[in-house]
Amino acid sequence: MSREELVSMTRSLVEHGAADTMNYADEIVRIPAASYTDPELFEREKRNIFRRLPLMVAPSCELPEPGDYKAMDICGVPLLLTRQRDGTVGAFLNMCTHRGNPVVPTGTGNGTRFACGYHGWTFKNDGDLVGVASPKDFGAVDKAALCLKKFPSYESAGLIWATLDPDSKLSITDYLCGYDDLLAAFGFDGWTLFSQRTLPGPNWKTAYDGYLDFYHLPVLHKDTFGADFYNRANYFFWGPHQRLSTPSKMATRVGSDIEEDLSQMSDEDLPEDALLAGVWTIFPHISIASFYGGGQRGAMISQLFPGENVGESFTTQYYVMENQPETEEQVKSAHEQFDFLEIVVRDEDYKTGKRQHEALQSGMLDHVLFGKNERGGQVFHQWAEKLTNASDEDLLRIFAPEHREAAE
Repeated sequence: MSREELVSMTRSLVEHGAADTMNYADEIVRIPAASYTDPELFEREKRNIFRRLPLMVAPSCELPEPGDYKAMDICGVPLLLTRQRDGTVGAFLNMCTHRGNPVVPTGTGNGTRFACGYHGWTFKNDGDLVGVASPKDFGAVDKAALCLKKFPSYESAGLIWATLDPDSKLSITDYLCGYDDLLAAFGFDGWTLFSQRTLPGPNWKTAYDGYLDFYHLPVLHKDTFGADFYNRANYFFWGPHQRLSTPSKMATRVGSDIEEDLSQMSDEDLPEDALLAGVWTIFPHISIASFYGGGQRGAMISQLFPGENVGESFTTQYYVMENQPETEEQVKSAHEQFDFLEIVVRDEDYKTGKRQHEALQSGMLDHVLFGKNERGGQVFHQWAEKLTNASDEDLLRIFAPEHREAAE
């Protein structure tokens, strides 16, 4: 079924490309400039979006083996991910239930037990408390009641999600709206993590606007992608999650310079590169795009989080590859591709976004505009506002399968 949907989208892109058309939004939309600069709104977004909705917290290949773990901070919440003996992933509050000290420092590693560095309380990687230091002196405790606090988690399509609310009743699968079935076509389940880095950026929505926008590509990226690069995009939606891809009947296989006419191909012969082309975004903070380096398929998964202040964010870029490059030449080629993408994002996208945010903070502009050709940005801001203001009960209604199907 997922391939049929991928083929249908590709055929739509081919038809629009052949006719030199694109899908437009109904109108130009005005977004208040304060949406980017208001500190109070920013704090509500962190609380109601990032600390309440499912987040893609890691690619599966970052924790490939039993015992692998990752500790990170998201909007002030210390999160611990662990790969357990049965292959499943657990998500826990990285705080010892004795005094709240993190049981694992930020970073990655491998271990089946974690001993808190403050008093030595010990936990298994499934969250169970197994050891209290000097138990006779401390006094009797119910260890089963003092396990690490567990967050809802879900692994699918080679990606790991967690919800930073242990009491959340929102199903992660309902929230994804079936989108993970399509993401599975990338095949990330068997891929490897080649490299990663974290970059500082502007306000999180300023940064995310760029991932949903092809309009700027031949202008801002004229020195990297080229001034003749495409600037049109059609958008496809699954709840708040989006795919954007340029309407064209021609496609170039990843790693090749030869263009192929997709309109002349049968559905069975459509290459995977064409079926997965464009940028795939997972609301509110993930962008996935295919690239080629080191002699094989790769993808950059960009994971965006708000920073401490309204004008700050940080993005971890994961460069995942179908296979680990083996030769020195392949390794060099893969690094060159990843380094090129750092320049594009750091020196062009985020540098511009920071200047834009500083200008908006002057308060001299009431609104910014999203054109009829910028439908993705329009929809993103609509969802951001809707979910920031939604109650917990509203979330269950919004993402209930029966409600979503009726809306579609």
